[in-house]
Amino acid sequence: MVTTTAATDTRRRIVARPAAWLVWGAVIFFFLNLLGVVGSVLVSSFGQRWFDTWFPDGYTTKWYGDAWTEFALLQVITVTLQVSLLVVGLSLLIGVPAAYVLARRSFPGKRAIYLVFLLPILMPPITYGIPLATVLYKFGFAGHLSGVVLANLVPSVPFVILTMTPFIEQIDPRIESAARMCGAGMRSVFLRVLAPLLLPGMLASAILVLVRTVGMFELTFLTAGPDSQTLVVALYYSMSAAGIRAQQSVDAMAVMYTAMMLVLLVIALRYVNPTQLVARVKEEPEP
Repeated sequence: MVTTTAATDTRRRIVARPAAWLVWGAVIFFFLNLLGVVGSVLVSSFGQRWFDTWFPDGYTTKWYGDAWTEFALLQVITVTLQVSLLVVGLSLLIGVPAAYVLARRSFPGKRAIYLVFLLPILMPPITYGIPLATVLYKFGFAGHLSGVVLANLVPSVPFVILTMTPFIEQIDPRIESAARMCGAGMRSVFLRVLAPLLLPGMLASAILVLVRTVGMFELTFLTAGPDSQTLVVALYYSMSAAGIRAQQSVDAMAVMYTAMMLVLLVIALRYVNPTQLVARVKEEPEP
């Protein structure tokens, strides 16, 4: 009897509606195509020659060395790290105090300010990137590292604010009141009381901004100069610039960029809990 019941439960788990099978089929088809595209680029980056056969004639790692020297990847990666770290630091420096004010204060127009912060995140970067780049070129910032950093701050600071606000709202304000009653000033309250409690949220914001900045193409492309290109922009120029280049070296560069993004995403998922980014609705106090 127990065996029959277990077999029946197994059949029920396998049976699904036709709509569910279609959804799962579409998901599997998507991932198979994605795996095929990534796999072909990976195989091409190691192939000596690859024309009309299923696999290359031979395998080599020389294309990675060629890409490293031909595209000056050491300088490009250095610029990418500089831009990313500057954007992360400035975003936290501006966004955390702004998130604190929005989480602790009630004032007219608060919802409108939230909407303004949402616009750079929801809108495609190219829509505001072109006028932003025009302003930066007018004042001499674009074409340099400072212009790339300023352009990437536009979506990054609101991202930090919207990420940090739920963390601050979950901290009981009575903790701050108790610290003030003990004689602590605002600076001491923030550094010694709030900062340790907000550290997980700041780490989450920093990692997510880092991933977003490394992968940001539009704003960086519009404001970068020859010496301020990040890896994703350099990859685009390597594919579209004039001249004859081995496709394998471009594929090797693409593999390096993909590997960097995968490492950042793994780190983000290791330290960031997506459920922490959802604001909890405050309970109404009982009368």
